[in-house]
Amino acid sequence: MEISALAQDVLAGNRRALARAITMVESTRPDHRATAADLLEHLSGAGREAIRIGLSGTPGVGKSTFIESFGLMLAEDGLRVAVLAVDPSSARTGGSILGDKTRMEQLSRHPRAFIRPSPSQTHLGGVARRTREAVALCEAADFDVVLIETVGVGQSETVVAELSDTFLLLLAPAGGDELQGVKRGIMEVADLIVVNKADGDLKATATRTCADYAGALRLLRRRPQDPEGFPKAMTVSALEQSGLDRVWTEIMNLITWRRENGHWQDRRAAQARHWFFEEVRQSLLSRLDQPDAKARTAALCAEVTTGQTTPSKAAAALLDQIWPEMSQHRRTESLDLAQDSP
Repeated sequence: MEISALAQDVLAGNRRALARAITMVESTRPDHRATAADLLEHLSGAGREAIRIGLSGTPGVGKSTFIESFGLMLAEDGLRVAVLAVDPSSARTGGSILGDKTRMEQLSRHPRAFIRPSPSQTHLGGVARRTREAVALCEAADFDVVLIETVGVGQSETVVAELSDTFLLLLAPAGGDELQGVKRGIMEVADLIVVNKADGDLKATATRTCADYAGALRLLRRRPQDPEGFPKAMTVSALEQSGLDRVWTEIMNLITWRRENGHWQDRRAAQARHWFFEEVRQSLLSRLDQPDAKARTAALCAEVTTGQTTPSKAAAALLDQIWPEMSQHRRTESLDLAQDSP
């Protein structure tokens, strides 16, 4: 399929075309990468923006149940909802289960919803390397809301904050202890802390847990991009579908305030800069997989192992090969230092 035809189908909201486009941007084949870059460039002029909501949580907190109930509520209100779910990849086989569609059976059948599971592969941070491009494609396909579900929760699972307009952290009742080691990092980027399973025998426990986290949030320094009262904690029951409308109201209150005070576009611009530098880093790393770089890496590794050179000197030699301009800059810098020295 030609790029222009695929782009038109994506802009028309064709879900099959959107799925094909996401498959293309996730591919590691050089020809697919070039085609994907052209496609994204073609679609960038559409000027469409969705509300991007990042979501993370501890295992067993009910992320899939929450996303299905929340997504169904939005879809029934007439919004088009895309869900990008990142599944963990096996460290041994590299495979992923990708079972999110089966866990969100009702939402996956809704005509105004689109669910796309993707493997995390070797990418850290809770999202896949090409999740950002997948978000851009969903925006081009004119979805109103894009929900981005991370692999799990931890100090490194904060990359989703660089993809989203608001970041929700889901917690289970009495789940404070399990988050002690990670909450400082992830709570500092969360906009809303949502205590799920506030129903039945757990309702009172969920209320106490919410109060505990609300108190903890007051100890954090207020961020300049937040209005008074944010970040905040609240309880929901995804199973009983209670409290979901309040979560949506708070999300819209936060987004409206940020738009009116200039933080929305500043945040989007900062995210674009972040992903530019991230793409540069990943592209440099990908050069190490090229045959000449692999051979040079193996040779330098052998020299390091036998003590013929140091790791830092070997790394500099390898970088000089894959990025010759760096070697020239280093020589010029050394010459300038030598001339300046007494």
